[in-house]
Amino acid sequence: MLKFWRGERWFHAHETARFDELNGLPLASFKRRAWAFMIDALIIGILKAPFRHFHFLPEAHSSVELVNEITEKIPELIKSIVYFGVALKLGKGQTPGKWLMKIKVMSLTHDSIGWWQSIERGLGYGASLLEGGFGFFQYFLNGNRMCVHDRIAETIVVDIQKPRVRPALHPETDCEERKIEAEAAV
Repeated sequence: MLKFWRGERWFHAHETARFDELNGLPLASFKRRAWAFMIDALIIGILKAPFRHFHFLPEAHSSVELVNEITEKIPELIKSIVYFGVALKLGKGQTPGKWLMKIKVMSLTHDSIGWWQSIERGLGYGASLLEGGFGFFQYFLNGNRMCVHDRIAETIVVDIQKPRVRPALHPETDCEERKIEAEAAV
């Protein structure tokens, strides 16, 4: 069922030490993520404009023409993937669009986002688009607000303006730790 979450939401983890480090980080809203993507798409369009040939191919009337049209789009796709990968890695988790929207990509498996994860996210954008955009809307279905490209690259997108919210991971353990700390203080 499609849920539209209106309240505060934060990343909740329960598996590894790295996940525990990320626990409580405020997740970025869909609107901010969409704006960041549109800003980056605009930047890609501006960067590609001087190199674009302004001729349009006629509609494909045979399978050979269709294959030719598709193969001419492959370099465009590769350039976009390279932009997202390089910008994300060199920006330490922030593309120019994400920087403007004050959101950041964080790795679920490493302390910082790596080259491969950056490229995987770029490829994941393509996967999200190939699904007719449904890959982006999986944000609303996933408890940790992860789209397809987030799950492929094992990343989350956090809002760096909001303060960290640190809920108790294991309430019963926390109570025992407080008792031990209180006894040690006496």
